[in-house]
Amino acid sequence: MSKKESNGKLRQIFSASRSEFLVRIPLFLCAFLAFFSVLLIFLFILKESIPAISCLGLRNLFFSTTWRPNVSNPRAGSYGMLAFLSGTLMTTFFAMIIGAPLGIGTAIFIDQVAPPKIREITRRGIELLAGIPSVIIGWFGLTLLVPFLAHITGSSGYGIAPASLVLAIMVLPTITTLGTEGLKAVPAELKEASVAMGATRWQTIYKIIIPAAKESLIVSTILGMGRAIGETMAVQMVIGNARQLAFSPLERTSTLTSRIVTDMGEATSVFRSALYAQALALLILAMCLILLVRFVTRSREVTT
Repeated sequence: MSKKESNGKLRQIFSASRSEFLVRIPLFLCAFLAFFSVLLIFLFILKESIPAISCLGLRNLFFSTTWRPNVSNPRAGSYGMLAFLSGTLMTTFFAMIIGAPLGIGTAIFIDQVAPPKIREITRRGIELLAGIPSVIIGWFGLTLLVPFLAHITGSSGYGIAPASLVLAIMVLPTITTLGTEGLKAVPAELKEASVAMGATRWQTIYKIIIPAAKESLIVSTILGMGRAIGETMAVQMVIGNARQLAFSPLERTSTLTSRIVTDMGEATSVFRSALYAQALALLILAMCLILLVRFVTRSREVTT
């Protein structure tokens, strides 16, 4: 190789490395900004929660069901959030019992069963459902679902049951979309081998395709759960916003998000800090779900 060719290759290498470096800088800045923003949000919420934690203590704040704010003298009030934490977990639990099978079943229908035209119509309908504002779905629940439940149960109609049904509708697009992508990622060779062995379509679906996409379906359900935990307006419109611990799906209660929205306008001092502590509890729940997703995906990577 001549000296001229050698110098030309070196210039190409340096030029490529310089271009790569110039591309890496904005990408690194974007990633750092995203991480730094989340960190700032967490630190800010933690800082605002510290007065309530130090004044009331963890037991009275996180493990008490008594919520009696005192606007004129906030330090004299009681700010236990256990009833609202329970309401959040119960509405999410019942919503996932309804929404997860519906979402996964719809994903299987779209990817494996539906004819092309029906598949396209169903997919567009799910996308449209994802774009509907949550307040409209909450208004639907308030005007139709609550009176219907009141008529058939003899209760007020408000409570965990309508909130769970509303949340089930709202998590459906997330679970269906992510579940469909997970089913599409299953290698076609598995399906072809199953059919070649004489299995029917349904045997192939529930014995081959669903087990192969199990981790993706679990992840889609967990992410749908995160959507349900953080929903505010739709839940606030149908849950009743009562300051009590609910033991039945037909009892009125509140969630962490609905209580924050209801009381944030008049909160000051320790009262305001207690609401930030509820936001901190929500953030910790969301982080736990993210860690659960990472655990599921990592276990799949190790298995493969």
